[in-house]
Amino acid sequence: MAEHDLGFAGAADLPSLDRLLGMPDFQAALAEFGRTQVTDALRHDLDACRAAALAGTLTHDTLAPAAFGARVTCALTERNCATLRPVFNLTGTVLHTNLGRALLPEVAVEAVMQALSAPANLEFDLATGGRGDRDDLVAPLLCELTGGEAATVVNNNAAAVLLMLATLAKRRDVVVSRGELVEIGGAFRIPDIMTHAGARLVEVGTTNRTHAADYRNAIGEKTALLMKVHCSNYAVTGFTKSVDVAEVVQIAKPHGVPVAVDLGSGTLTPLERWGLPHETTVQETIAAGADLVTFSGDKLLGGPQAGMIVGRKDLIAKIKKHPLKRALRVGKLTLAALEPVLRLYRDPDHLAERLTTLRLLTRARADMMVQAQRLAPALAQSLGEAYTVSAAPMVSQIGSGALPVEQLPSYGLAIAPAGGGKRGSGRALAALETALRALPYPVIGRIADQTLWLDLRCLEAADEARLALQFSELRA
Repeated sequence: MAEHDLGFAGAADLPSLDRLLGMPDFQAALAEFGRTQVTDALRHDLDACRAAALAGTLTHDTLAPAAFGARVTCALTERNCATLRPVFNLTGTVLHTNLGRALLPEVAVEAVMQALSAPANLEFDLATGGRGDRDDLVAPLLCELTGGEAATVVNNNAAAVLLMLATLAKRRDVVVSRGELVEIGGAFRIPDIMTHAGARLVEVGTTNRTHAADYRNAIGEKTALLMKVHCSNYAVTGFTKSVDVAEVVQIAKPHGVPVAVDLGSGTLTPLERWGLPHETTVQETIAAGADLVTFSGDKLLGGPQAGMIVGRKDLIAKIKKHPLKRALRVGKLTLAALEPVLRLYRDPDHLAERLTTLRLLTRARADMMVQAQRLAPALAQSLGEAYTVSAAPMVSQIGSGALPVEQLPSYGLAIAPAGGGKRGSGRALAALETALRALPYPVIGRIADQTLWLDLRCLEAADEARLALQFSELRA
């Protein structure tokens, strides 16, 4: 029996590319994506239809101009969809490395938009009309807020440490306690940074105990720095001993050896003012006598990704002259975002309202509980009888190497497979987690203890309605 008798189309039934492009079904796609992209997509679709015809599986309705137009439009829409997309961070980790860490406050967003759309005095001195230094846009603010004599900015804190070591310790010794040889995300380790900077690591003490004498005995003719590294992504407890910055400074001073401190997350204000655990501030570290301090911009500081080095003027001047400084420098968008964030710290009384990171860290559990109670019925209705949904207490964390063992009381949605049994619950939760990630505005939660947790700490009030609207799409 012939293919046509069965309702299948043959290769001879395929319309020409030029004829299809001239039809009304393609005009919207041509206007949005341009002739080159539409032509390529249509040619690819025709090739697929030709292969189906040769296999005897091509149906006549597949060849309708409207069908071609719909498939090409769908393919091009997917192809041109942004790969960097906004998501709902319902993981319970406020400063989530994989989700972009700190969210910028509105004043920083506005400053970035202005820098994007107009020329700016990035390296132009408006007073003299000559060439300027881009560090001068934020260095005075950094010195004001930290007590440092000078400051410079690079693209992240790892770069700040690398640049500092390459400048001051190449082919020389850097003394670090064994208990502070941290590894940060992506298997990036302090010893590796030392190696690539050309510095020689001198380990002192043990994993859990380091004494003043260990530093004192390690100083020699080739010692470039005594270095303290903040253990921001883990905690050693029990039988421990460490030497604080002030004592290390007193050990180093008679030998003329600078003391450098890598603070990691680096906060500029005492967090206990808002009921959060104490985190050593940059000001405290400078006041303790540290010659150089490095810290991040996109963690507790609440700004864009950047690495700051503040401290002694003569040492900062050397660092700025190193060839790596140009390779690691930041662009105008980072500086545009960083300056207004730093300005917010001049008014600590309103900081929790205006700095997004601090506002999320200090949200009242009662507010999140009310949100959870509003959202739970809508989500339960969308998921049907396969899952149970309840508003439940949970704990958040600051994240990204900041106060790793501290937890914040939070509230959110707890979702479990109906029936309460463990058999198949893992697959059911994984399927739901995948469905949430596939929503137009992806929802990212976390699975633990046979439950999918959607922590609402990072759900701003303005976004609650958008999240609720998406629940209906889960019915499919």
